[in-house]
Amino acid sequence: MEHPILFITVILEQLGWISHSMDGIGKADLLRLSQPHITYAWFVMAFLMIMPKLTMGKIEMIPGKGQNFWEALIGGMESFMAETMGKDGAKMMFPMLATFGLFILVSNLVGLMPLFMSPTSNINVTLACTIIVVTTTHILGLKFHGVGYIKHFLGPIPWLIPLMLPIEIISHAARLLSLSLRLFGNIMAKETLLGILFLLAGAYFAPLPILCLGILVSVVQALVFVLLSMLYFAGAMEHAH
Repeated sequence: MEHPILFITVILEQLGWISHSMDGIGKADLLRLSQPHITYAWFVMAFLMIMPKLTMGKIEMIPGKGQNFWEALIGGMESFMAETMGKDGAKMMFPMLATFGLFILVSNLVGLMPLFMSPTSNINVTLACTIIVVTTTHILGLKFHGVGYIKHFLGPIPWLIPLMLPIEIISHAARLLSLSLRLFGNIMAKETLLGILFLLAGAYFAPLPILCLGILVSVVQALVFVLLSMLYFAGAMEHAH
């Protein structure tokens, strides 16, 4: 069976943890767990846990360069969320949204390195993130409004309910497709284009503009995912009109 030559995949094969010629009952499960989008998702999570410790060190009253960077990054994200969701909503949802934003951003960027791949170029990863966002949206709606959350789906006038209810249900269901496919499609297209250019002209500077464009796409797509998530959460928490 053909499989991509990727950095983590090669390491796991050299360690003997995975082998595409292995036999046994657990072969299918082990190969499924060692799929590149899963191993690289764990790699990104490990990176996000280790790098702040290495770059920031001990928190000081007079911050160093590393602490300044992380304080500016986290403070900027929190201020951005507060403008959209309000201070209370931003404070409550900040841990989740900041985690999504950093995970998606690093996942998008890691695929720009040779022999690495972006976990977000796999639909399973983006769909999993989207399911969490959509589920959290409705949990927030029920938490803030109880049964009255159904008013968000009924429209402003009672006689419009037969029309508005199906439209609102379809629009909420479509979020699963819009959030997941937008992120997956853009990152997969970026990696496919980079792979073709590196194959055809890897020794020259032809892929360089696409690498720069890939950085821009990676940042924009992470921002779009977080921004839309904030809008969904804010809409669920506010009263129906």
